[in-house]
This record gives sequence, structure tokens and C-alpha cells, in this order.
Amino acid sequence: MVSVKKGNIFKQPGFKIIAFNEYFDTQVDDKIISQQSLNGIFIAKHLDIPVPELDKYIENYSFDDDETLDENTARRFGKKKRYSIGTVCVYNEYLLTAFSKFDEQNRAWLTMPDYLGFLIRFWDKVNRVYAQKSVSVPIFGSGITRIKEHKNISDEELLKIMLWTFRISEMRFKYPAKLHIIIHASKIDRINLLDIRSAKNGL
Repeated sequence: MVSVKKGNIFKQPGFKIIAFNEYFDTQVDDKIISQQSLNGIFIAKHLDIPVPELDKYIENYSFDDDETLDENTARRFGKKKRYSIGTVCVYNEYLLTAFSKFDEQNRAWLTMPDYLGFLIRFWDKVNRVYAQKSVSVPIFGSGITRIKEHKNISDEELLKIMLWTFRISEMRFKYPAKLHIIIHASKIDRINLLDIRSAKNGL
């Protein structure tokens, strides 16, 4: 089951997805993490423990062997341990996921193959581990993330890609997760929901 609706992701039942960068940085200073981003709002307003405790929780989390990549010792600000795109850390009712790569200026970016690879890996993990539970996600890539060679891609186009990759993953599983894609009220006017509905029906 998949639905697309307007709402506040923090008010949704079940698991809520928060996209982090590949370092699981938690520094909300408008340099590494924007205060206006979903990531920044989660850390500043919805985290129920001090940020250093979340850092310790992530550091000690039982990730799979292929999810922890290396240490970027040359990185001047933020954390140094890097995780593979699509890695998930479960914290209470939140699924924290490594979504974007960071360049030397701490700017988030992905290539389109990266974006597609993230989605397929992420859906597979959600379907495999959290099947039959409600999962709410934002439009991945909406906002500051630079998708190389697709700089002007719209939220609606990103949403269509998300739906397409979810359906591909969904076909592999007998009991797919209940997925809700939550669009913030400030962005709903950018999306043609009738067009999205017809795209869903065509898959």
C-alpha cells in the first residue's frame, strides 16, 4: 500500500523517516545542517535526548558490515565516520537514514544513479525489516540536495521516481510495508496529485 498526502511527518503514526547525510551529522548550524531542513527540525525540536547522546547511540549502533565505510580523517568539521547510502539506524519511532553525500564544502549532493540506488536499497530494507508497519517518508531530495546533471528536477519528478522504485521493490515481497509519502503544506501546490494518481495506476 502506498499513499501520497499533505501533512506534517512528525504527526504521522508508525515509523517516520529522517534523511541524514552519509556521516549521520547532527550539527545544526546552517553550515552542516540547515535549521529549516527536516533533519534540522528533527534534531532541534523533536529529539528527546541531548544531541551528544544521539551521537553516542549512532556510534554504538549495530550496523551491518557493509554499511560502515571508512573514516574521512581530512574532514575539518562534523563527524568523520562515513556510512553507505541507504544505511538505516532505528531510533524509537524514527528511521534515520544516510541519504546524501557531502563534498568538501559540506554541500549535499548525489548523482542520479546514487539517488536510484539509495531508493532501491532503502525500500528493500524497509520491506524486509519493517513489513506490515506504517512508514512515513518525505520527498527524498527535495530542498538543498544537488542531484548532479539534474539540477532543476522538480519535487513532482522526484516523487514519481520514488513511487516507481518503491513499486519495483514491492513486487519482490509478499507483505510490503504500508508507505505514506508526506508532502508539506508549503510544497503541495508544486505537485499535480491527479498526475501522480495516474502514474501510480500505471505501475
